[in-house]
Amino acid sequence: MKWTPIIPFEPVESNTIPQGKQWIAQVKWDGVRVCTYWDGKEVKLFNRKRNERTYHYPELLKIDKYIHAKSAILDGEVIALKNGKPSFYEVMKRDGIRNLEKISFIQQQVPITYMIFDILYLNHKWVVSSPLSDRLKMLQEIYKPCNHVQLVASFEDGDALFEAVKEQNLEGIVVKDLTSTYPVNGKDRRWIKKKNYHDLIAVVGGVTFRQSIVNSLLLGLFDEENRLWYIGHVGTGKLTQTDWKSFTQMIHPFFQKEMPFVNKPSRNKDATWLKPLITVKIKYTEWIEGHTLRQPSIQAFVKHPPHQCRLNQKT
Repeated sequence: MKWTPIIPFEPVESNTIPQGKQWIAQVKWDGVRVCTYWDGKEVKLFNRKRNERTYHYPELLKIDKYIHAKSAILDGEVIALKNGKPSFYEVMKRDGIRNLEKISFIQQQVPITYMIFDILYLNHKWVVSSPLSDRLKMLQEIYKPCNHVQLVASFEDGDALFEAVKEQNLEGIVVKDLTSTYPVNGKDRRWIKKKNYHDLIAVVGGVTFRQSIVNSLLLGLFDEENRLWYIGHVGTGKLTQTDWKSFTQMIHPFFQKEMPFVNKPSRNKDATWLKPLITVKIKYTEWIEGHTLRQPSIQAFVKHPPHQCRLNQKT
């Protein structure tokens, strides 16, 4: 059978956690969304954008080691651990590899785990019209314990799970309606994700423009020697178009020719450098020293001493 990969169902982000017996909560594992296609003869893997990943994760190809079925389509997240916790940067060492001849080496350096949370097709039949409660039972019935494959656990108390996730500094939770079907290429509130965001105050060391209006900020933090290190750029958040225009007008006195960062930003070609005097509050999901902020968003410009914006800033 020749599979046509699907676009998986997506949750809607929310600040509230639904309550009631029809809802279950699961840890939102910080990795790469991967669907596994098994036609009874061969296994194919595709990511959320329908790009093939069959050869990136060879440990998942022996499907009889972790499920018992004539055919199946599984939905889950491939994760890699660093210091005992899922790390998006770590799993991207596997998912982003271009030279597939290096897979066997990187496989040893970056072991992965496949966290399965749904099933779309079983024994030559689509099951996307079945309620989630039934699909989870199907998974339980066909799953075989395996070192690098696990079923995602479900919990009744979403609030308690989110508190546990925050305590462990994990990405967040997904809360799902047990009566929900699985709409391929869908996105609605029958699945809700609540992320565990962090805050920090950063220094603006540069900007980029679009049609003469600033459209992103290049951010930095100071080290103990008062050197400014680039930690990422951000162009989304709570600023309105009017806010961007006002900011564009007020920054001209801060322009300078020299780059203020000691490390070169990824977006430096079209950047305009600023004296590192403007500070901004940022919300983000993850930041590891040596990498850039993940999913940052602007909350507000704040009056804060720039040299108090440090790399060792706690969140």
